[in-house]
Amino acid sequence: GAYFGGLDYRLIQEIPMGMPKFNYEIFTGINFKILSPFILSAFTLAMLGAIDSLLTSLVADNMTKTQHKPNQELIGQGIGNTIAAFFGGLPGAGATIRTVVNINSGGKTRLSGMMAGVFLFSIILVLGTIASKIPAGVLAGILITVGIGVMDYRGLKALPKMEWSEKIILITVLILTVFWQLVFAVAVGLVMAALVFLKRFSDASGNDVTITSLADAVQDNWIDGVEVDSDKVRKVYFKDFSGPIFFGIIEEFKNSVLQLPEIDYLIIRMERVAFIDQSGLYALEETLLDLQKNNVEIAISGPNQKVLDQLMNVHIIPNFVSKSHVFHDAASLQSWLNDEISRS
Repeated sequence: GAYFGGLDYRLIQEIPMGMPKFNYEIFTGINFKILSPFILSAFTLAMLGAIDSLLTSLVADNMTKTQHKPNQELIGQGIGNTIAAFFGGLPGAGATIRTVVNINSGGKTRLSGMMAGVFLFSIILVLGTIASKIPAGVLAGILITVGIGVMDYRGLKALPKMEWSEKIILITVLILTVFWQLVFAVAVGLVMAALVFLKRFSDASGNDVTITSLADAVQDNWIDGVEVDSDKVRKVYFKDFSGPIFFGIIEEFKNSVLQLPEIDYLIIRMERVAFIDQSGLYALEETLLDLQKNNVEIAISGPNQKVLDQLMNVHIIPNFVSKSHVFHDAASLQSWLNDEISRS
């Protein structure tokens, strides 16, 4: 209407027409120096595109009562973006707003998505001149409407009830998006969310700082046949780790075990330990060093081969725990304990 009315308005940028040309320089003129500044941006865009497409698929599933195939979705997106790059195209992903409009208009099959692609392709080929006459104000209005539509109002309402870590991530990403750049904001948000997840995963891994005495172990029927008396029971303790071991867990364990008034033997149970991260290994090494200085005899029970290799790679075995003090079943540990206690 603005075009035919002869109004003076600002146009959107000119849309190029015609079949895009294959860019051969992608094979001949690119080296690592050119690519290196864009690696972080490329990774962030890939993550953002994957998240966007999967969220769009979930929205479509809820509206159509279907089930999408996430692997197929991401593989197809990757192939499409790779081919587009050969022709100078920008990476793309699933668009929630267009998908919702499509479904509400009755398009619920693959054909509707194909037709949308064909229509956009036709604009590039022959209708670019007409599309370039669209007022920039119209496009701005559409973008504002889309921006309002994709806002997570439920999440904003829940902001006062969120944990402080989640509030900080949300506000940080919001500020960086407005005043800096979306790509870097998402990258920073992903890193912060990953760190928070690791902290929560560490806290919820099933490990606690409880140190069990030999009397409790006999009472719980974990180990039997060990002759104990009141004096020697107080000097033998067990620590049962469960799940992955991180730095924070070892620090809490260290504080607890060093506070024990009297300890001669410490048996570390690792039957349910999947792995130990590198910071956890270093913290464990420092803890065992302190125990060794206090003349505490240390044994390890039930480590799997991966954990055993980790302990040997950093020389916890044999520097702090003798190979003869690594046991793979309760019977051998029980026999060793009986011998040690009888000699003490």
